[in-house]
Amino acid sequence: MTVQTSDNSSRRGRRSTKMGGMPLNDMPWWRWRSNVRSALHMLSDPSFQRDVWQAGVDGYGDVTDAVYRLVEDTWLDNWSAEKYVGTIFRDSQEAALVDAAVLRVLRIMHQVGPDAPVTAYLNHEGWPDAVRAARDAHVRLATSDAEDPETVPQTLQVLQIMTRAA
Repeated sequence: MTVQTSDNSSRRGRRSTKMGGMPLNDMPWWRWRSNVRSALHMLSDPSFQRDVWQAGVDGYGDVTDAVYRLVEDTWLDNWSAEKYVGTIFRDSQEAALVDAAVLRVLRIMHQVGPDAPVTAYLNHEGWPDAVRAARDAHVRLATSDAEDPETVPQTLQVLQIMTRAA
């Protein structure tokens, strides 16, 4: 007797094993990784910052929201990303790149204030270095997750759906 199986099973409770291209079971704290990646993605893209944040497009939050996603669960504003190698970050190189980005972005946030308009960040003399550091971290994490780092950042609603749905 031959039993045929279908990849399109209609059984309830079947869950995807991937979020985007990243396997859900790959990193134990993948939801935190997703938030960090989302923040780094937005912080690393000057065109996005100009066309979305500066233009006031809804659905993406602002610079302060991105910084919050970067540090909210991880406390990367209090300790090194190295603490999370094996849970959020794959290796010490990822952790070091994230630490560099966090330090640069937080330094600017403390200087201009969390409620400053986006132009205060974008015009800050240290912003290009912060963007470069975020870009280095974003590219490394996206590439490690087998995703294209050049895609446009997703809305916060899409991020929420992806992290809740898994």
